[in-house]
Amino acid sequence: MQPLPKWADATLVPLLSILIAFAISGVVILAIGKDPVEATKVMVTGALGSTYGWGYTLYYATSFTFTGLAVAVAFHAGLFNIGGEGQATLGGLGVALVLLHMAWPHWSLALLAAMAGAMAFGAAWALLPAWLQARRGSHIVITTIMFNFIAAALLNYILVNVLRPTGQMDPATARFAADLALPKLHEMLGWLGIPFARRTPANLGLVVALAAAVLVWGLLWHTRLGFQLRAFGKSEPAARYAGISPVRVTLYAMLISGALAGLMAVNTVMGEQQRLVMNAAGGAGFIGIAVALMGRSHPLGVVLAALLFGFLYQGGAEMAIWMQIPRELIVVIQALVILFTGALDNMVRMPVAWAFRLLRGGR
Repeated sequence: MQPLPKWADATLVPLLSILIAFAISGVVILAIGKDPVEATKVMVTGALGSTYGWGYTLYYATSFTFTGLAVAVAFHAGLFNIGGEGQATLGGLGVALVLLHMAWPHWSLALLAAMAGAMAFGAAWALLPAWLQARRGSHIVITTIMFNFIAAALLNYILVNVLRPTGQMDPATARFAADLALPKLHEMLGWLGIPFARRTPANLGLVVALAAAVLVWGLLWHTRLGFQLRAFGKSEPAARYAGISPVRVTLYAMLISGALAGLMAVNTVMGEQQRLVMNAAGGAGFIGIAVALMGRSHPLGVVLAALLFGFLYQGGAEMAIWMQIPRELIVVIQALVILFTGALDNMVRMPVAWAFRLLRGGR
């Protein structure tokens, strides 16, 4: 079978998968007695029809970009990092410790320190599963998913017994200093004379996420380490024969992956909540798996897939409010997108490949 053109594999197959997922979602909406056309209008308008909707869509997309990049880096090394949720959770702890216990004269310096803390804690949480995989043969899927639960329990203990201010019932840290708040998207666009809704959480983390995507692209395709990661992911025996150390590649891939997942906390903890609360990651670590799958583990694809899932989150919330559709139905739509772009990818790919063979005049 002739391979699909790169443009078709990167765009046409995912687009058809999304359309099929949305079509089935429409049937589900119709089955509960709602109008799927009206639901689609509400979803699109709520997520993309105003700067207010765009603000929330971009905020969610920022978090998903970080976790999607984290999973993508591990994918390229042949590793399935399901621990992004726990790594992002501990990344939030790194941000909180840096901002609460050190004085910063300006938010820009605090941002650099928060990024360093988030990456360090996220990478540290990925280190032990990586070492167990590289040295002991423990499967990375099992160890990383177990570490998610450990991270949640650890954060719960720390927030309740260590970082919670005296007299406060809420399991959360104190608020960070007001002058350490990251600029919001409406402020940054205001500098350029572009009006934007004020009451949205989108912030400078969006720029950091886009910069991280560019850096990951440069790492994977323009550095020696990136070549080693991709070679190891394609064929471990061939990589060994070429002198690439499996232990080194596994450790480096997971450290980078954990650092990227931890970096998500800059968007949520520093950029929006301005304190550390329970469940600060909000499931973004798991959504990152779908984002990486749909984006074909390419940074540009990850950014576009993160934007799609940001649209689903914000549009789904609007649909739940205005059409009285259960919020759980949005989870169903997300699951269908994941199903068709991941597990049932070949079901879409094979007919597309068959159509291209006909266009080429093949038998």
